[in-house]
Amino acid sequence: MTVKETRKSVWKEYLEAITIAVLLALFIRTFVVQAFKIPSGSMLPTLQIGDHLLVNKFLYGVKNPFTGNILIPFGKPNHGDVVVFRFPQDRSVDYIKRVVGVSGDMVVIKNKKVFVNDKIVEEIHAQYTSDSIVPAAAGPRDNFGPVKVPEGKIFVMGDNRDNSYDSRFWGFVDQRDVLGKASIIYWSWNIDTSLFSVQRFTTIRWGRFGNIIH
Repeated sequence: MTVKETRKSVWKEYLEAITIAVLLALFIRTFVVQAFKIPSGSMLPTLQIGDHLLVNKFLYGVKNPFTGNILIPFGKPNHGDVVVFRFPQDRSVDYIKRVVGVSGDMVVIKNKKVFVNDKIVEEIHAQYTSDSIVPAAAGPRDNFGPVKVPEGKIFVMGDNRDNSYDSRFWGFVDQRDVLGKASIIYWSWNIDTSLFSVQRFTTIRWGRFGNIIH
């Protein structure tokens, strides 16, 4: 084999290796796990602005990446799951919220207290920043429903209950639009500071690395 042929063989091996790596990465991102960044405070205190997390896309089944139809079912979003989904009013945008109601549930909110099927929900993750109560006539934030969650849908809310744009305002999420369940925080820092400033690196939240999302 000549030197020229050897070089071609090496470049071919590199190309094959890179192609396999790219295809494997695309497969993992499409069907198994995907990284997301938290840009807002709607899930405080559970998730902070600047948290970077991994979302398990395999947990709820293998989906057709183009239609969202489930090809191989494994499970469905359940009460308390923190899920990432396509925003119903703009499916090019991804949202993250907590599942409060699933198909068939009756959801009611009375003076900030959430009831599902006539039972009050223990909201260990919820945060309220205002003591004021908004009447139902003025908006759905603190008084809402009752509504029954349709088949194939879920009702979601942010943990930062007084500062979350969620199902109270725009309705249900189709289960086909659920991308996966938030699983673990792998990176966290303050994104309000410049990416190229020294201050950005001093805001790294080391204690949040590896935190399991509940």
